[in-house]
Amino acid sequence: MIVAELSANHNHDLQVARDSIRAIADTGADAVKLQTYMPASLTLDVRSEDFRLKGGLWDGRYLYDLYKEAYTPYEWHAELYELARECGLECFSTPFDREAVDLLESLDNPVYKIASFEVMHLDLIRYAARLGRPMVISTGVASVREIEEAIVACNEVGNDDVTLLKCTSAYPARIEDAALSLIPEMRERFGVKVGLSDHSPGSMLPVLSVAMGAVMIEKHFILDRNIGGPDAAFSMDAKEFAAMVRDVRQAEAALNPGAGLPESESTERPGRQWSRSLYVSAPIAPGEPFTRDNVACVRPGYGLHPRHLPELLTRRASRAYLPGERLTMAALGKEDL
Repeated sequence: MIVAELSANHNHDLQVARDSIRAIADTGADAVKLQTYMPASLTLDVRSEDFRLKGGLWDGRYLYDLYKEAYTPYEWHAELYELARECGLECFSTPFDREAVDLLESLDNPVYKIASFEVMHLDLIRYAARLGRPMVISTGVASVREIEEAIVACNEVGNDDVTLLKCTSAYPARIEDAALSLIPEMRERFGVKVGLSDHSPGSMLPVLSVAMGAVMIEKHFILDRNIGGPDAAFSMDAKEFAAMVRDVRQAEAALNPGAGLPESESTERPGRQWSRSLYVSAPIAPGEPFTRDNVACVRPGYGLHPRHLPELLTRRASRAYLPGERLTMAALGKEDL
């Protein structure tokens, strides 16, 4: 599943949010994700150093001010969910408190996403998980113990449908910090599905994550980076997102998980014209032995398999052969397969 994270990329303009959802549908994405909170859901309106960000994209800003700029108004949610469904998208959200969960459940929210910084908020996780919907949990800054506790919190209320998202909690994130090799390790260690929440430039990591077994890819979407906003710097515009979707779909097709190593050695298999097999290279009279002077291992691969050459060289022809004729199992006195 490819999920377009709208987040704050509406700049408190409902029309931008509407246009974004329509554009997301045009990219070929499977789903759009919102974030459901009010500033007070996340922090206190306090002007002390503890509440002021240090370093990074939002250096010097107070948490409350950042969330006041970034939140999606609750009164928009019903319309945006309906629009997404009309556009053929699944719409779900990340709640940050119980009130947000209640709102989302009233909208028949199909999936609950827990943000990476909320993994330790076990009360919130239990409250959402008890509803029986699939749970998606970003890991980001979480320790092994915190991830285990989050999964157990879901299990305790009867919810075993958990997907973890490998996430580097930096905005933007560096490609060299991705550690995508953790995707199969997390799947094995925690016994759940694993995907990727990506804040890095471009689509390299989403494509690579598919090869590592990711079942979900989440990436921030913005209609146009020129509109600005808190998340613009690490969001993909419509053209970039559409290109990523194409790349990911091609990667999924290339993996072809249903394919196995070929068991058949049929000469009708595609590409056999480029492999080798045994052909007659000089006239052979009945009773004449097969030798390296009248048998060649050449392309195409429609004749007798080269593994039979040693045995063939111990046999005599039961009939006449002409140059260019395929040798078959009959030359060994056996029935053709």
